[in-house]
Amino acid sequence: MKLYEKMKTGTYIIAEMSANHAGKIENAFRIIEEAKKAGADCVKIQTYTADTLTIDCDSEAYRIKGGLWDGYNYYQLYQEAYTPWEWQPALKAKCEEAGVDFLSTPFDRTAVDFLEDMGTEFYKIASFELVDIPLIEYTAGKGKPMIISCGMGSVEEIEEALAACRRQRNEQIVLLKCCSQYPAKYEDMNLSVISDMQKRFGVPIGLSDHSMGSLAPVAAVSLGAKVIEKHVCLSRKIENPDAGFSMEIEEFAKMVEDVRNTEKMLGQPTYELTEHEKTGLSIRRSLAAVKPIAQGEVFTAENVRSIRPAIGIKPKYYPALLGKKAKKDYAYGEPIVMSELEKRKI
Repeated sequence: MKLYEKMKTGTYIIAEMSANHAGKIENAFRIIEEAKKAGADCVKIQTYTADTLTIDCDSEAYRIKGGLWDGYNYYQLYQEAYTPWEWQPALKAKCEEAGVDFLSTPFDRTAVDFLEDMGTEFYKIASFELVDIPLIEYTAGKGKPMIISCGMGSVEEIEEALAACRRQRNEQIVLLKCCSQYPAKYEDMNLSVISDMQKRFGVPIGLSDHSMGSLAPVAAVSLGAKVIEKHVCLSRKIENPDAGFSMEIEEFAKMVEDVRNTEKMLGQPTYELTEHEKTGLSIRRSLAAVKPIAQGEVFTAENVRSIRPAIGIKPKYYPALLGKKAKKDYAYGEPIVMSELEKRKI
């Protein structure tokens, strides 16, 4: 598993397949292959059935109103969106063959047990399950790293989830900032909370992003995010419940490129010059004679200026130089030397 190894040096990038297989295992296999080519470190699925998430009830309380899934009841949505459990060992094997990590989100204890039997190396808890403390505690008890999305979560709820992991002596926790909106609007994302989460909770922080494009991941990495999760699809034209807020493969590849370039730009907190910057030192300004100056003549604003290139003493010495008498002759353009500021020996 690359998670902790990758977070030491850069951003761990998760491609969330979710329902984008559209009910065809060949689509799922291709998403894994293409996500790897696009630069993903991990491909994530979800392990649930309609019956492990909800009940088959058509009362008004179980019907979705507004958004991408308007008109569905919950049972219908999850029946359409789920990833068949019989596929999942093959999907894990495909990830191993492709060279990406395999990750899944369990939604109940039977899913955790199923994934344990598959040899899953770490777990993701979805934002909507942040308040399911028994599920979090049971999952954390397997002793594997836990990635927990915090969409809709209050400080108290996030602390309760952390405490559930720690009761199981599991300190391998990553929290993801998340705006549980599909797709998320920029003005609702509040990415500045990433920095606060780092200080407040003392664990690595990432972003589970449902907005369109690469801008939010780039901003999050700039704020210190160590994990980025984005939904990915082969094409938004392939109809399924998640296509409307998912990245196509080409967009995902561009996001990975943008994140990696952001990492390069962030660099390290240092004031040392790069080799390229060192070559620019010679183009800085310095003090030079802009008229011929005879020995004994006074330095003035008319015969000395701060100009490029850096062949003389630094411009900071200009006030101290003015009014002094030249100790030598200077030709036009000749750099002023430091000895002009040194006291004469008696």
